[in-house]
Amino acid sequence: ALLPIVESSFNPLAYSSARALGMWQFIPATGRTYKLQQNWWFDQRRDIVASTSAALDYLQTIYEMHGDWHLALASYNWGENAVARAVAKNQAKGLPTDYRSLKMPAETAYYVPKLQALKNLIAYAETFKLQLEPLANQPYFTTVANIRDLDFAVAARLAGVSME
Repeated sequence: ALLPIVESSFNPLAYSSARALGMWQFIPATGRTYKLQQNWWFDQRRDIVASTSAALDYLQTIYEMHGDWHLALASYNWGENAVARAVAKNQAKGLPTDYRSLKMPAETAYYVPKLQALKNLIAYAETFKLQLEPLANQPYFTTVANIRDLDFAVAARLAGVSME
């Protein structure tokens, strides 16, 4: 639930220099692997429901690959093949293969601690003197099935709502 904060600040329009897109920051190839449609009109990496489903599938896959959530999260950030190579390299040297023992880019080395820090801030908000508004356990938005491609500005105008 907190991973999109680290990835995109929950911004479905977020775009990175690595061409990662959406709230879950899928690169094009991983998006295609997890059946996220990408064409000139539409990119499901920006679709909150589709990309969340794909992200959960991807996280399950990389967890099963490594058998460890820290390594799975490192894979989410750095790539599963990069993490697998780092694990194999440590194995070949007789070194530990846990998250903390792998040589990895600084961004990836700080990725899991950043996520853990967010979890701690939310779980122990009162300890940190944070006043967080409670969130209702209900859907935040409604999905609407579309029957054809439609520009968001036109959809917003027809629905009588702002683009925001």
